[in-house]
Amino acid sequence: MKEELLALLQGNPFLSQQELADQLGLSRSAVAGHIAALTRERRILGRAYVLPQRRPIVCVGGTNLDRKLRLAGPLVMGSSNPVEGCHESAGGVARNVAENLARLGLPVHLLTALGQDGAGQALLQQLQQLGVGTDGSLLSADQPTPSYTAVLDARGQMQLALAHMGLCERLDADFLRHSAAQRAAAAMRVMDLNLPAATQAALIAEARADGVPLVAVAVSVAKMARLPQRLDGLALLILNRDELAARCGLALKKAADWQAALAQLRGQGLARVIVTQGRQGLRFADRDGGWSTLAAEPVAADQLIDVTGAGDAFSAGVCAALSQNPEDLAAACRLGQRLSALTLRSSATVSPELSPALLAP
Repeated sequence: MKEELLALLQGNPFLSQQELADQLGLSRSAVAGHIAALTRERRILGRAYVLPQRRPIVCVGGTNLDRKLRLAGPLVMGSSNPVEGCHESAGGVARNVAENLARLGLPVHLLTALGQDGAGQALLQQLQQLGVGTDGSLLSADQPTPSYTAVLDARGQMQLALAHMGLCERLDADFLRHSAAQRAAAAMRVMDLNLPAATQAALIAEARADGVPLVAVAVSVAKMARLPQRLDGLALLILNRDELAARCGLALKKAADWQAALAQLRGQGLARVIVTQGRQGLRFADRDGGWSTLAAEPVAADQLIDVTGAGDAFSAGVCAALSQNPEDLAAACRLGQRLSALTLRSSATVSPELSPALLAP
């Protein structure tokens, strides 16, 4: 009878115990006993009877309203600058990673913070339409939805960015307690470094305790200081060259600097690291190995439309690939580069060209 119950849950994991009892001709207490046994066997997980093969990638971090302003001429600081275009869209590192993953056809859950305002409601509705779960997220009545404003030049290169992400500071210990069930169902967790330092440390400790892979995605040089000193339990850190330099206090101009940086990270307990370098490609180190390099996927100058979101697309591609094949970090980097290139060729923060076909062997 336990197998019949499991089959019903595979068809609809949201069936209540009474509905299961009615369909199987059992008492509710008997169904509860079978569910307890399946949970102990790790054949179902947590609330809504999540099945292991559909365990989501849980993204934790920022969501905001993105504004992109394209300058009509060179940026002049301390003065009014005319713009020739203004575009608003959903943004935030964790949210962008979640949307990329959802468009690839993977199960995704986002734990984030939004205001109970028009922008927050619109962002939630869009996530739900994409199939991204948001239960456990924080909805604030007294603070607005975070925002990020990027000022771009005529070529789409960012000249200045303004981030209003204060609401992320409420993703704290109370938030972690209230979202524990959603995180417990994860096959992989992804956190962005908008999170408070204590929250990052707690998520790393959680990963160390339960063995669920945790990927950390850097967001800026300024917020590198939030990453805990000890990284034991962190499966992968994705950051750019400037962020690594800030973390390690090195200029990264010589080969010896790179080796010293990797030695520091290893000493802090980090398993794997990817360092993006824009048009210079990337470097990655896999577990106990040294640095390897990958050239950037070429994007012609006349095809480059907008750089916003390209880094998040890269991180999502890496996570998607590792969720399918955890051992091949080089292949994960290549998929990340492919997604990043698609985003560079798009005016959208997340390329509409993404589809499950990109995960095909």
